[in-house]
Amino acid sequence: MDTLLKTHNKLEFLHPLHGFAEKLGNLTFPKLQNQEFRFGPKKSNLKWVRNGCVKASSSALLELVPETKKENLEFELPMYDPSKGLVVDLAVVGGGPAGLAVAQQVSEAGLSVCSIDPSPKLIWPNNYGVWVDEFEAMDLLDCLDTTWSGAVVFIDDHSKKDLGRPYARVNRKLLKSKMMQKCILNGVKFHQAKVIKVIHEESKSLLICNDGVTIQAAVVLDATGFSRCLVQYDKPYNPGYQVAYGILAEVEEHPFDVDKMVFMDWRDSHLNNNMELKNRNSRIPTFLYAMPFSSNRIFLEETSLVARPGVPMEDIQERMVARLRHLGIKVKSIEEDERCIIPMGGPLPVLPQRVVGIGGTAGMVHPSTGYMVARTLAAAPIVANSIVQYLGSDRSFFGNELSSEVWRDLWPIERRRQREFFCFGMDILLKLDLQGTRRFFDAFFDLEPRYWHGFLSSRLFLPELIFFGLSLFSHASNTSRIEIMAKGTLPLINMINNLIQDKD
Repeated sequence: MDTLLKTHNKLEFLHPLHGFAEKLGNLTFPKLQNQEFRFGPKKSNLKWVRNGCVKASSSALLELVPETKKENLEFELPMYDPSKGLVVDLAVVGGGPAGLAVAQQVSEAGLSVCSIDPSPKLIWPNNYGVWVDEFEAMDLLDCLDTTWSGAVVFIDDHSKKDLGRPYARVNRKLLKSKMMQKCILNGVKFHQAKVIKVIHEESKSLLICNDGVTIQAAVVLDATGFSRCLVQYDKPYNPGYQVAYGILAEVEEHPFDVDKMVFMDWRDSHLNNNMELKNRNSRIPTFLYAMPFSSNRIFLEETSLVARPGVPMEDIQERMVARLRHLGIKVKSIEEDERCIIPMGGPLPVLPQRVVGIGGTAGMVHPSTGYMVARTLAAAPIVANSIVQYLGSDRSFFGNELSSEVWRDLWPIERRRQREFFCFGMDILLKLDLQGTRRFFDAFFDLEPRYWHGFLSSRLFLPELIFFGLSLFSHASNTSRIEIMAKGTLPLINMINNLIQDKD
């Protein structure tokens, strides 16, 4: 579900599971001549070409945005029957990847599950890109539809890093279809509505929906993303924000190797003719993320890694237009665009509490990168197994006691310590300008692959993260070391204090 997030006194749509390495275009590509476009006032920049497509210069980029067309899965769902008044074992609120994964795995164990979502058959609007090894570990390679042999990072005009780690686009339609079909086979029931209130009793909870239906469940799982619909927080919420604007476009040509995706492009020579924009970018930099599918079809996204407050969307778009013009990328048509605002870091929810959470609502976004989809899919079996274990045949756990055990399994102390270190990394990144950011990633991607792979994929825990930090410091330039010490001392002290205070 899309969630409205207010930043800079404007409302922007927030895509809950979209991190800077979890991006890409829709999986269906309607014929261009059937697209509907919204045209802005700069009509002089547009012209019709022979095949019926719209051609535009980069300055007209934002006038070529297609109308959003929602696509639904084409099979029937077994619906929840409220007239029976049954108490289900698990009610999953939210039909994203994490919620469906838990529903699928809990129902496989023979427990009754109800999935509640306003649009249960809607194909996710989120755009997911992942490292291939992450999906391979979860036996989900069949849900990838485009794979690149590696990735590239442009530090500046003179330095480039080749990352020998395969990257891929997730086929959202196939992934959701696969999960939904397994849920249906396992007996999961679906209810098309929005939960507006939850009332907890000793051994069950009552979920009040906006259609007037009340669903009773032994366990409630909030999988609604960053809306934090049901999960409660008790500390001030002051995250950093990752902001991005992306387009899936047909172009005349582009300069990138189609065998590699562009993970980060920190070059700023495209701003040499606009000193005001270049100065803004020098203070709070943005990078290009690109996935080339062919010589004339590509996904392009301008991204602010993390800032507080977030960079205004209009600023992101202006930088992107300047970059595409400099690269000689002439956009002929846009199949889709996306505007993403992702909260990163901030406090964890109240641990424990009656409602169980997973994904964005449970604080599972990687605070330094915005990664989440692979992490939450990997966490789904942990949550599912915990629910099955504690809601077993003897029913020895229920209510608050049961939820406490599930939260403990989802956020054990080693995961909380890991997240604290990632928040420390985010606090440093928040203070780096363009030159500092370049120096940081120049050292980061020079590390042994096990370190940067593990950091990005949340596979390193505190002892390994300490060695990661020492290795990063040793690979950094003298200037970068001084900068890390100057800007990282206070965040380091805060991290140590938080680690000392956090005890099981």
